[in-house]
This record gives sequence, C-alpha cells and structure tokens, in this order.
Amino acid sequence: MLGMIYLIFSGILGYEILTGLLSHPKKEQTVQGINQIWFLIPASFGLGTLMLTWTVYVASWFASVCTGAQNPLFYGNLAGFMVSIAATYLYLRAGRKGNTANTYRITQMVMNRKTLKKEVIYFGILFVCISYMMFYVFNIHGGRIYSGFTVYGDYAPHTAMMRSFSLGNNFPTQYPHFGGADVKYHFMFQFLSGNLEYLGLPLDWAYNVPSILSLVGFLMLLYLLAVRITGKTACGILTGIFFFFRSGAAFFVFVLEHMKAGNLAEAFAENTSFIGYTLNENWGLWNFNVYLNQRHLAFGLLVVSVAIWIYMDALEAGLDHKEKGLVWLKDRLLGRSAWKSRNLETALVLGMILGLLAFWNGAALIGGLLILMGFGIFSDGKLDYTVTAAVAVFFSVLQSRIFISGQAMSPKIQFGFLAEEKTLWGVIIYLFFMSGVFFLGLAVLACFLKRKGRAILLSFLFPAVFAFVFSLTPDINVNHKYIMISYAFLAMFWADAVCRLSGKGITGKITAVLLSLCLTVTGIYDFAIILRGNGPGRRVSVKAESGVTDWLSENLGKNDLLLTPQYSMNEVTMSGVMMYCGWPYYAWSAGYDTNYRAAQAVTVYTTADRQELKETVEKERITYILFEEGMEFEQRECREDVIRSVYPEVFESEDRRIRIYETTDKESNTGNTADSSASGSVGISAEK
Repeated sequence: MLGMIYLIFSGILGYEILTGLLSHPKKEQTVQGINQIWFLIPASFGLGTLMLTWTVYVASWFASVCTGAQNPLFYGNLAGFMVSIAATYLYLRAGRKGNTANTYRITQMVMNRKTLKKEVIYFGILFVCISYMMFYVFNIHGGRIYSGFTVYGDYAPHTAMMRSFSLGNNFPTQYPHFGGADVKYHFMFQFLSGNLEYLGLPLDWAYNVPSILSLVGFLMLLYLLAVRITGKTACGILTGIFFFFRSGAAFFVFVLEHMKAGNLAEAFAENTSFIGYTLNENWGLWNFNVYLNQRHLAFGLLVVSVAIWIYMDALEAGLDHKEKGLVWLKDRLLGRSAWKSRNLETALVLGMILGLLAFWNGAALIGGLLILMGFGIFSDGKLDYTVTAAVAVFFSVLQSRIFISGQAMSPKIQFGFLAEEKTLWGVIIYLFFMSGVFFLGLAVLACFLKRKGRAILLSFLFPAVFAFVFSLTPDINVNHKYIMISYAFLAMFWADAVCRLSGKGITGKITAVLLSLCLTVTGIYDFAIILRGNGPGRRVSVKAESGVTDWLSENLGKNDLLLTPQYSMNEVTMSGVMMYCGWPYYAWSAGYDTNYRAAQAVTVYTTADRQELKETVEKERITYILFEEGMEFEQRECREDVIRSVYPEVFESEDRRIRIYETTDKESNTGNTADSSASGSVGISAEK
C-alpha cells in the first residue's frame, strides 16, 4: 500500500515541477492540435519519481552514515513524504491566493477530441501488452522468483542491488557483486525498486510497476513527438510499432539459409534463440528484449524526452526563419538571436534534471545530450542549450565524485563498434546486416524531407554516430544502447514514409506494406522468441525467501564482505549482501578489477597454508567465507578443511550443502557454532 502511495506522491510532485517549468511567460503551454494530456501524465511521473527518489536516497544516506541508523529507509521515506506533502500544500496555497502563473489546467491539455478516443485505445493496448510482458519475464509464484532465460543474466545484479536496499543498509552504496568498493554502475532505478519493496510491494511488483510506467510513459512522449514532427496521428502509432519490432536482415538470411538446407519448418518450430549474423546479435542486442532486461533505460529515455519536447519550441523557432541555405545556417551559428537566451530558468532546471539521470541511466543522459546538441546547432537560444549541458555535466561529475573512486569512465576513440572490418565500408556492411534498410535508408529519406525534418533526423542520429566512434567502458557492447536510442526516435521518419506511400494509390499502398514488412519482420520473429524463450520450462527460479537468505540478511552488516563462489543469481544474491567476487562479467563490464579478486579468492579457497589464508583474508577484509559442498573455484579443488581449522563455522543450511565461516571476532558469533535451522540450497534451478 505504501509503495503505491509513494508512486502517487511522485506523480503529484512531478506535476508541480512540470507546471513550474512550463509557466514562463515566453513559454507556450500548448501545441496546436495535440492532446498534451499524454505529455502531462508521463512527464509528471518521470520528473516526480526522479526528484522524490533522490530525496529519499539522500535522506537515507545521511541517516545511515551520519547518525548510524540501522533502518535508514524509514527516515528517508519519512523525509520524502514530508517534502511531497509540504510542496503540495504550498502549491495549493499559492493557487488559493491567485499566485498561480504555474496553473496547468487539465482542460487545456485536450486540444483534439477527434483523436482522443483513438489515443486512449492505443495507450490502453500499450499498457496491457507491456504489463503482460514485464510480468511474463519476471514474476513471483509459489514463493519462487521466476526470470526468463533471455533476461535473468541482467536481473542477477539488479535484484542483488534492490535487495541490498530493501533487506540491507547499502549506504554508502556498494556494488553487491564487487562489495567493499565504490559503485560504478547506475543504481538509482534499483534503489527505487528496492525502496518500493521495503514499503510493502512484492519484489516483482516493485520492479515491474515502475518499469511499466516508465516504458508506457516514454512511448506516450515518443508518440507525441512523432505527431508533432510529422503532423500525422497514424505516424505516432506506427512509430510505436516500429519501436517494438526492429528492422534487420537476420530473418531473411535465416530463411534463405534454412531453405537451402531443407529444414525451414523444423527451424521455425524448434528454435528458441535470437537470430543474428553480426557479432553478438544473438544476445538480443537490438530487439525489444533490451527494454525487458534494462528497465532503467526506458525511465532515462522518458526524462530525456521531456527535455526534448520542451526544447522543440526553440528548435522550431530557429527552423522557421525565412533565410535559406548558407545564409540561414550562418545566422543559426553566429546570429545574435540564435544565441540569445529564451528561458534561462527553464534551461537551469532541465540541466539539473538531466544531470540527476547520471546514476539512473548514464547512456540515456549521454544520448539525450547528444540529441540536444544537434537541436542546438539549428535552434535559437543556444545559450540555453549551453547552460543545460553545463549544469547536466556538473551534476553528473558531482555524483561521480561522490560515488566513484577514481575515473568514472575511460573514454577512447574506437571506430567501428562491432563491425568485423573497422572501416567505413565495414560499418556500412554491418549496418545493413544489423538493421536492414533502417539506418542506411535514412540517407534516401533525407532527400524527401524539408529543412525541419533533416535537422531533426540528423540530431536523432548523433547517439548512433557516437556509438561507432567512441567507447566509454571496457565492454564495447554497451554502446548498443546509444544505437537503440537513435533507433527509437528515428522510427518516426520511417512511419512518415509509410504513411506518405500509403496515400499514393494502389502502387503506393503495396509498397508501404512491403516496406513495413521489411522494417518489422525480423523484430516480429524476435518477439516470438522472447515469448518462447521465457515461457514454462525456460525460466530460472530462485527462492524469494529461504533460510540462507534470511540468515545472511539478518547477520551480515553493511561493512561485512562475503566470499562466495562466483554466483550469478541465487539465494545468496537475493539477500542483498556484499559479495567479494560475484559473477565476474557484471563487475568487469562496470570497470572493476575482477582478475585481481579472482586470484585472491583462489588463494583463500585452495591454499593449504593456514598463515597465507589468514593474511589474504585480512588484507582483503573478508569477514565471512561461504563454502558449498563439492565446490571448485576456477576449476581448482577447494580446501574446506583448512578454512575450518582457522575459522569458526557459524551457519549450516538444513540440507548441509552450505556452510559459512566467520573470519572476525564478534561478540554475537563466538565459537565454532552452526545455525542449522535454515533450509535451502543456494543453487538456481531451471523451472521444470
């Protein structure tokens, strides 16, 4: 109950922030012919959730770090609710006194009643379908958490982070799969979900509900942008369809390959893996699966879309000047009106909002700034863009200095992304096989667009260009998010092309249908694989609560460090404790030195030298060692007998598969005692 109240308070707070942003005398509050109610609802949720969650986090941090509170989320939520109530009271009081330049009436938001019914049906369908998919791949049933095969790899670090807040006291915040260090991965969406579980929502609801609201909200804003840019309601709906079902050459190659082999029917019936003929395409890098396992990406894009929508006025003002060609471009770059501020206050607030996204989703922040950079080139009010970018970077750097030790990123030029041949021609070949006509065909579409369309298309393309030129992390694969960001916004231009073709007689209609199939058939097949690959029998299940989980969450504190096998997602990770070295890919891709810790873990688990064991454990500040019956580490035999001879056993699971040894002297755990009241193995299991 409290979790749902939290989300309601978020919406109210966001509405108040939004009315302030859109109340400036120079700022028009409506766009002709567009029902901005679909802007008001998701923008209120996004901005309110961003600000309220940061308020709760900061208050919880101070409660834990500065006062030593053992239940910091209680005080954090108390502060958050008090701030929301106070802000609402002041807002309503200002309204009663007539001081509401910021009154944003709902009635002003419905400008086109002819399309309202269609939009309600469209967004209703989106809400139902997205809700079904979110719970389809992640749900709790019969006391077990079920995660589909195509998503559980990402959910492992995410659920561990959630539980580190809902069951633990993760302040200052650490990364559960690399405990005892800083946190390099954006974690605020996981904090939101963990806090919602703390407030009473089941874990699946705590994760799925904000995910649903984020993705539906982003698609609402994407729809509005498409309608505003193309002038067609149908384009807004088609943009959503192209968003879900990606373009690509994979399906056509797959069909030809299996037709030649004579087993096409069998391949369709038996295949449960994503298809792809470019590097790592079979991971599902380019299809809807990304939004199912990277839930925080949709939230980031929702907030970014709010900024894009607000800055559309400045872009349209710059594009509406009557000058042409080089004269117009020169005036946009050097003219006084091009640089004069239009609304400095809004620019400052938007900069802060975007900057606060850094630890929600860094890729969304960078992608959003790249798009706004493109807008800024062609817009009036460039000073506002500069201020927004500078403030966003300031808040991003400030958070990085607080949360991260050392460099937050390791930027370098790395041309070609995942193309086999790192040349321009190699990139073109890669783009064709990866996205079919989508990206390469934009060059053709640009020829049929007016100045406004070309400027916006180029701006939306900047994140994809960035992905093929720069790398910010050790794992270049993560750059796929920038391409996905460009893809989502650029889909509206293909929607416009299909709409234009469908009005050109029977030939145009046939061409529009064929083009739509080319743009969606690979994504439709990918979607079928998502359904098949996450259904009964193809899900990982973990006990939501168990003796192992309970003992760890109750007995390990925020400063404890647990040495375990390299676990991915199981009952240990669900306790929210800090592991010395969890599954290495998660930590390595975030920038941690996993090789060093793996080597130290090998020493602890395999050494026959008691002194070496003691020295290594003390140096690495490991406070507990977990031993699983029959385990190996890095394919080497583990020596529990040595560990037992040095440290007391403080826990044993009921089935005697799991034993935990304490390496420090604590008054609450003295002697070689074992708690055998708990049950359950830490292993994950595929659903039978």
